[in-house]
Amino acid sequence: MSASILFDAPGPKTVARHRVYSVISLLALSGLVAFAVWTLYDRGQLEYELWEPFVSPAYIEYILIDGLLETLKMAFFSIIFAVVFGLVFGVAKLSDHAVVRWPAWLVVEFFRAVPVLLLMVFAFFLLSIGSGPLSSFWCVVISLTLYNGSVLAEVFRAGINAVPIGQSEAAYAIGMRKSQVMASVLLPQAVKIMLPAIISQMVVALKDTSLGYYILAPGLTAVGKPIYLEFRNQVPTAIVITALYVAVNLVLTLIATMVQKRLVGEKKELFVPMVGEVRSERNAPIA
Repeated sequence: MSASILFDAPGPKTVARHRVYSVISLLALSGLVAFAVWTLYDRGQLEYELWEPFVSPAYIEYILIDGLLETLKMAFFSIIFAVVFGLVFGVAKLSDHAVVRWPAWLVVEFFRAVPVLLLMVFAFFLLSIGSGPLSSFWCVVISLTLYNGSVLAEVFRAGINAVPIGQSEAAYAIGMRKSQVMASVLLPQAVKIMLPAIISQMVVALKDTSLGYYILAPGLTAVGKPIYLEFRNQVPTAIVITALYVAVNLVLTLIATMVQKRLVGEKKELFVPMVGEVRSERNAPIA
């Protein structure tokens, strides 16, 4: 009933029109791809000599081990630390104590406003350059943690606030402490709201590892430079590196979506009954 009210099934003319739009869009996309391939061919960018390193075992191992693996490691540590950072500061922003809430607000707003590249440069000069204790790898991880963690802090805060207030009020009414309400009532229900934004931020963190190129960090963008300097194949190198980023992001999105469906699909919605509902059930007549 609700589906018929909220959505009108398209008629035969609308279905035909949509099919025409789909065909036109497919033809336009095919034309763009064909034009791009023809342009590359016309400018000599499809010569075998330019693509040879990407079919050579030594260069493939170099790209996958020194490039892709390092990128995945930076993204992995950044995402894990950012989720922890976001959870801690997101909950801290909801604190009733001003001494906790305002410093958390200041940290989140500051690192959310600073561009990631500038964070990497600052971290590199403070912690890596000269006799610094950390490598450029960890400077990238720290920068991505601070930025993405600040964004996730707002995601956690908004997700918790999106849970109906009656849930927390009912939990307090049955004697639960604030920490118990947060851990057992609010966070489990907020997971369904927060997961899509968390998945998007994971993809952002993975893509932003490419900025580590500017502070001499390892990764896909770093391994591309020696290749195109040796073979003078900037365009093929950019295409291959971009394709690897796209493939990894698609896999990450697919895995995160599967995890989301599993968690949300199998998790029963936690609901604490309202005091009035408990009373009404007790007073209800027995059938």
